[in-house]
Amino acid sequence: MKHQRKMWFYLFAAPVVIALILVVVVPFLYGIYYSFTDWDAVARGNFVGIENYQKLIHDEGFRNAIWFTVKFAVVSIVLINIIGLGLALLVTSKFKGANLLRTIFFMPNLIGGLILGFIWQFIFINAFSAMGDFFGNPGLKTWLSTTQTGFWAMVIVMCWQMSGYIMVIYISYLQGVDESLLEAADLDGATPWQKFWNVRFPLIMPGFTVSLFMTLSNCFKLYDQNLSLTNGGPYNSTQMVAMNIYNTAFVENKMGYAQSKAVVFFLFVAIISLTQVYVTKRKEVEA
Repeated sequence: MKHQRKMWFYLFAAPVVIALILVVVVPFLYGIYYSFTDWDAVARGNFVGIENYQKLIHDEGFRNAIWFTVKFAVVSIVLINIIGLGLALLVTSKFKGANLLRTIFFMPNLIGGLILGFIWQFIFINAFSAMGDFFGNPGLKTWLSTTQTGFWAMVIVMCWQMSGYIMVIYISYLQGVDESLLEAADLDGATPWQKFWNVRFPLIMPGFTVSLFMTLSNCFKLYDQNLSLTNGGPYNSTQMVAMNIYNTAFVENKMGYAQSKAVVFFLFVAIISLTQVYVTKRKEVEA
């Protein structure tokens, strides 16, 4: 019987494992190989060693894209988690209409990133322009035309889309908090903030780990909203790493060089993500 269960396990797991190898592992290994070539998507490409990686050191555009992406990720991660946790606390409090609010807050996550970006592009260009005319503020008419306002436009859209998704994660952990602990804190005279920080937050720390990882990975790999909102402009000042890699590969036809950028970016994000998970997991154990 045990042998039969193992056979069924391998039978059902095989398609997923095969698909993962073909779709993820094999392309990833090919990408590493091509990062050491001068492949241009037409010719096979000659092996050039670490020449592509040496060029990265002097690639100012790539460095600027990484710096812009890091700034965007830090601001977005903080705001999304604060807003998501706040919304979760709001809808888990007992009042009429809480379930309706859950649906409303989660709905932006159902809209595709590219479509969402074009919707907000219309808002930033047309609605903000109309507001600029009404209030006599010309700065509102060029919201996507400057580096600073373009940065905040992308942050606004990212927070608007992901906060509802992160809210759902926090809700699942908040609902698992033992009410008797909160009642005991009430008897001890704890304030609402003390109950949250000393009772609830340590218990939802696993949810914080998951939420931080999800927001971190999504912010770093963002491309579609960057394309639809600013397209990297003005003068590539709002270009994120994913767009920089895409343009190197499919606009400049430097596939090998783009692969080297992708490998470096993968290692960069992997190190940050693993460090984040390690640090927050330690907090869970302490809690």
